[in-house]
Amino acid sequence: MSTCSTVSRDLDEPIAGTAATATTWLLLEQPGPWGAKALTQSHLDPALGRALEAAAQGTGVRVALIRRPGRHADCGTPAERTVYAAHTVPGKVWLRAATTRDPERLLDLDFAALGAGDHHTFDSVLQGRPHTGDPLVLVCTNGKRDRCCALLGRPLAAELSASGMNGVWEVTHLGGHRFSPTLLVLPYGYAYGRVEAHAVKEVLHSVQEGRIVVHGCRGNSAWERPGQAAELAVRAATGEDAAQALSVVRTEGAAPRWDVTVAHVDGRHWRVAVAQGASLPPRPESCGVAVLGSPARMDVVAVRELTMTAALAS
Repeated sequence: MSTCSTVSRDLDEPIAGTAATATTWLLLEQPGPWGAKALTQSHLDPALGRALEAAAQGTGVRVALIRRPGRHADCGTPAERTVYAAHTVPGKVWLRAATTRDPERLLDLDFAALGAGDHHTFDSVLQGRPHTGDPLVLVCTNGKRDRCCALLGRPLAAELSASGMNGVWEVTHLGGHRFSPTLLVLPYGYAYGRVEAHAVKEVLHSVQEGRIVVHGCRGNSAWERPGQAAELAVRAATGEDAAQALSVVRTEGAAPRWDVTVAHVDGRHWRVAVAQGASLPPRPESCGVAVLGSPARMDVVAVRELTMTAALAS
């Protein structure tokens, strides 16, 4: 059976620079079935879903629903739900957890502050606290958006959960279903595509040590897509794997070409030329879509380490 993910894999479509963008993720537990637009097509009150979408608009916060792996029978409204918030900008990374019996309390959060890395309203409104367990693994499983997410994502989430791995959740949408199975790892906010269980375990082992696996990585959600590709290129060129060692400090230009400056915590800087191209030949960008497309791809043209003088001037 040919799917959008098998075609993308067969054509060796690059995945660097394809992660969803969000400086902060806000995750609400919502068991049961999800529709294609899960915030308004699930057992969550659709009016609340629309209000959350509106509150997050333009703040850098991305709201998603999560549920535990397994069968999703209609069990009614849960008495208590888990809520997470995670800020992914290097140097300011945090992951907070809470529980609530009233999801409407999320509307009392200061979304602009959350997006900027301030978790004080999450703590005060929801009695949030630092997450002290294993890293979170969010596997996209929403088959109503694309069947690949259900066909490939749900078995992966189930396998990871059955292996005794804690912190595994199904999530409504991470974008790029043609790279299924896709997942996001928090707190650092790196997304991965075309992953298998053994590779996820390597990724998690690295994250627990504060390191990042570059293979299969789509990018850090904290950066826009040219920055995601540039940061991964610097990691590949230098072998740097410390999770918070690199930051995108400047992006100049506009599509189809950018010059991205990536900084290391030790003071080194790199200038990375990134060009936007079209993935050819045309292919289905989603399952069930008759029209073929040429999705944008981020191609790193050059990586150049700057002298200290040039770095200071930039």
